[in-house]
Amino acid sequence: MSTSHTTAVAGGAAPAIGFFERYLTIWVALCIVIGILLGQAFPGVFQSIGRMEIARVNIPVGILIWVMIIPMLIKIDFGALSQVKSHWRGIGVTLAINWLVKPFSMAFLGWLFIRHVFADWLPADQHDSYIAGLILLAAAPCTAMVFVWSQLCKGDPYFTLSQVALNDAIMIVAFAPLVALLLGLASITVPWDTLITSVGLYIIVPIILAQLIRKALLAKGERALERAVLQLGPFSISALLLTLVLLFAFQGEAITKQPLIIALLAVPILIQVFFNSGLAYLLNRKLGVAHCVAGPSALIGASNFFELAVATAISLFGFHSGAALATVVGVLIEVPVMLLVVGIVNRSQQWYEAKA
Repeated sequence: MSTSHTTAVAGGAAPAIGFFERYLTIWVALCIVIGILLGQAFPGVFQSIGRMEIARVNIPVGILIWVMIIPMLIKIDFGALSQVKSHWRGIGVTLAINWLVKPFSMAFLGWLFIRHVFADWLPADQHDSYIAGLILLAAAPCTAMVFVWSQLCKGDPYFTLSQVALNDAIMIVAFAPLVALLLGLASITVPWDTLITSVGLYIIVPIILAQLIRKALLAKGERALERAVLQLGPFSISALLLTLVLLFAFQGEAITKQPLIIALLAVPILIQVFFNSGLAYLLNRKLGVAHCVAGPSALIGASNFFELAVATAISLFGFHSGAALATVVGVLIEVPVMLLVVGIVNRSQQWYEAKA
């Protein structure tokens, strides 16, 4: 969702965070209000939108997700994978957090808080769905916004680029099996056909299209790519916000009846952000990794590809599901929480670099 192009990040010339990204929490809050009001005023319209499906994939949302994801993926240079070996310790820490710790820790936190701590305050028929949404949120590492977080903490841009490219490559083959495993461990039925369709629609096809577009733009020069990314940024944000309006138009009745749901779902998300970012930061320090690598490593380890999570939740469980709502809570708190983590990383640099 970042409006800054990766090469601009590498050069340090791009603005650190755009206007829409900086105030994303406010826009999401407005989408909640607008969506609920529209859903109450025009229930028939949104029910018709919800029925526009092929193989359980909602067509309007599918289009919006492509408009949301493809501009972000155009920024990714898979040629950066050749740089992985120069940052192998930081890369190793981030990969371990992203694929071996974060999804499983979130599954545990979901089980702990949804089935036990908050069980009496949440609708019993949605417990499985909420846990599924949390798992989906944690199973995909962030793709775009980490460039912003990396720049804000003076992170090494080439480490960030190579790490994101590697995570995207892994996501193509690992996302579906990992989600299926964790849903199975949580005793949630896995609709394999829909899960595979979602991976194809929201990971494989967008990556292929984005890389073809990137190649065509680069043939016209680096400036052409930078201009295209800047022009497409607002479309990406608009598609995200419109998707959220649709979601809350469907979720409005459940939220108005139990307004604490969003706050309760935020608790395990907040815990896992601080736990995983802290663990990555400390492991990098233990291994003697430079602070300019440890910072983005911690941030990549903590943030989520929430656009993919929202799309997959809708495909697997539907607009009305607790899974869709849980992923949207991740969108709501992403920016303020990650800015807080950035602040901690920056303020602790002297401690990080102090010799034992």
